[in-house]
Amino acid sequence: MRNPSQPSARLPFAMLMLTLVLAALDQTILSTALPVMARELAGGWPLAWAFSAYLLAATVVILLYGRLADLLGRKPMLLLALGLFLLGSLACGASQDVRQLVLARALQGAGGGGLMTLSMLTVPELFAAEERGRLQALLGAAYGVSTMFGPLLGGALVQHLSWHWAFWLNVPLAALAWGVLALSLPSKPASARQAPGARIDWPGAVLLAGALVSLLLATQHGKLNLPERVSLGLLLVLGAKFTLGFLWRQRRAAHPLLPLSLFARPAYAAASFIGLTTGVALYAAVVFLPQHLQADLHLSPTASAWHLLPLMAGVTVAAVTSGKLLRAKRPAAALARMACVLMLLAFGLLVAVLRWVPDAALALSASLLPLGLGLGLLFPIVTVVAQRVSPAQHMGVATAAPIMLRSLGGAAGVALLAAWGHGLQAVFGCVAAAVVLALLACSWLPAGGGRQAFGLGAPSAS
Repeated sequence: MRNPSQPSARLPFAMLMLTLVLAALDQTILSTALPVMARELAGGWPLAWAFSAYLLAATVVILLYGRLADLLGRKPMLLLALGLFLLGSLACGASQDVRQLVLARALQGAGGGGLMTLSMLTVPELFAAEERGRLQALLGAAYGVSTMFGPLLGGALVQHLSWHWAFWLNVPLAALAWGVLALSLPSKPASARQAPGARIDWPGAVLLAGALVSLLLATQHGKLNLPERVSLGLLLVLGAKFTLGFLWRQRRAAHPLLPLSLFARPAYAAASFIGLTTGVALYAAVVFLPQHLQADLHLSPTASAWHLLPLMAGVTVAAVTSGKLLRAKRPAAALARMACVLMLLAFGLLVAVLRWVPDAALALSASLLPLGLGLGLLFPIVTVVAQRVSPAQHMGVATAAPIMLRSLGGAAGVALLAAWGHGLQAVFGCVAAAVVLALLACSWLPAGGGRQAFGLGAPSAS
């Protein structure tokens, strides 16, 4: 393990942060570029599929990357993911019609989906245990803020260059990161604690992919113009069947893709649920509030995006602070409760502003600050708790599962709220109810600050 003060550790960490920024930007960068692309690209498939293809591919592969990292090591999987992301970016920029773009976006997502998990997993190979919370917090903050800056960057590139540069910009930066990481990351074998003959549960992976694809397509059903026979009801039934099949397989597989025994640990189950809730809360704010600002207050897309600045600032400041507090051995449960209370305050303020002064855009924007602070506090807590309460041989998949749930929670939560919510006040009220459940789940997080609070003794070998 390297000394965190050495440049040899700081340089690969900077590259890890760069890869996360690129992957996060590409989740949202098309939102302001789609109208121009619709005019310039030949049809065939709905252009909305280009947006959803990345989300689908990225979410489906998260858990698989975690398991492969457990078996084959972090470095080769990280380089593979970054290489796929680079090739996908090249293909996206060179696309001549919508079909090519959709397929290229799927390839890009197949790489981008692994970058968050693998970056978090690589930190323990570079830094001592007491440094990891702060640095993983920086990674989480960079990811969250970059996601929100995507629409601004996409709009600027379209206005001053062309939509192709929304993808080509990735190429030199991803190539730089790949080269630096290939040379500077330590080449370590997979965990020595793996059981002899451990392997990938491919039937489980197929069932999980079927469940995620079905459920995510259901969340996007109204936008994708799918064939009439692919109804919303069919997708939901398939999603439920694949999910039950996946759970059945995991209980019986000799080497499960996602060991369900992880969720028998109360702290891990609580961290995973809190991760899912953060996805719902984050995406509800960044999707529904800009819609209100544009449709009801007639702001431009760029102006509405700037009103998310307090959310970005809150996430950044609180994530860094959370990492420092965890390093100082502050109890994870107490920090998580504080975060949930801040999130409840934010949604309470949003509901109050919408009720009494719905035209006050600045008041709505200011209400996002405590939400950003709450989310920023929670992002590193979820990762640190998940890693510390999990066996070393399952570190990769244990880190990946809450990230997958956060992505799924964001997509599914927004779709459900859009379908069942009656007005923006009701939507934010429902999200507040989910945060209350997360607040209750905080009781199962470690109440102490040291490693003993996590049920661990000596530091992990990871």
